[in-house]
Amino acid sequence: MPKHGKRYRALLEKVDPSKVYTIDEAARLVKELATAKFDETVEVHAKLGIDPRKSDQNVRGTVSLPHGLGRQVRVLAIAKGEKIKEAEEAGADYVGGEEIIQKILDGWMDFDAVVATPDVMGAVGSKLGRILGPRGLLPNPKAGTVGFNIGEIIKEIKAGRIEFRNDKTGAIHAPVGKVSFPPEKIAENIRAFIRALEASKPEAAKGTFLRSVYVTSTMGPSIRINPHS
Repeated sequence: MPKHGKRYRALLEKVDPSKVYTIDEAARLVKELATAKFDETVEVHAKLGIDPRKSDQNVRGTVSLPHGLGRQVRVLAIAKGEKIKEAEEAGADYVGGEEIIQKILDGWMDFDAVVATPDVMGAVGSKLGRILGPRGLLPNPKAGTVGFNIGEIIKEIKAGRIEFRNDKTGAIHAPVGKVSFPPEKIAENIRAFIRALEASKPEAAKGTFLRSVYVTSTMGPSIRINPHS
């Protein structure tokens, strides 16, 4: 196992490994444990009571965090016709159709999220699926990134809407803000994410859904929380 440095070990001593913290306690502690020279991201990591090998137990959804992510999200909109103007007016950083698809095929990836209208998804899926899919950027109706209401989608993403989905181990990892946020805003974002996560519980999943939930910062140790606190 890799050895942690002196700084990390000192921070780890401030976390009681036998304690399950309330969300409010964790929001205060995660700020104290963030000592990097940049504004660290606050993350939630949850182990779910699902079998990720079964398609009817996979978890995927979106949530609009009440206080956003604290960072600028570069949104690429792929559309045509009047929807291009709508996307531009909604604040998309990049907008285009076939020409922007070709730009991505040529290696351009200077964006954080991709949205599209249904009438271009045939080209997007067939041409960009192998590029955007593995990166989690391929527009998908279930993730709320495909629709003719493209302006509304862009505004929500810009305001702090995030997508979440389980990995192959049945865990969920998601950013919920920055350590520069006041602890009250961190706690409210965590609660909003957990509510959305619970609402996405598959009917086929039995038993305890949220088996363990941890909060951490980019460079800090993890803090176990009671998601219902």
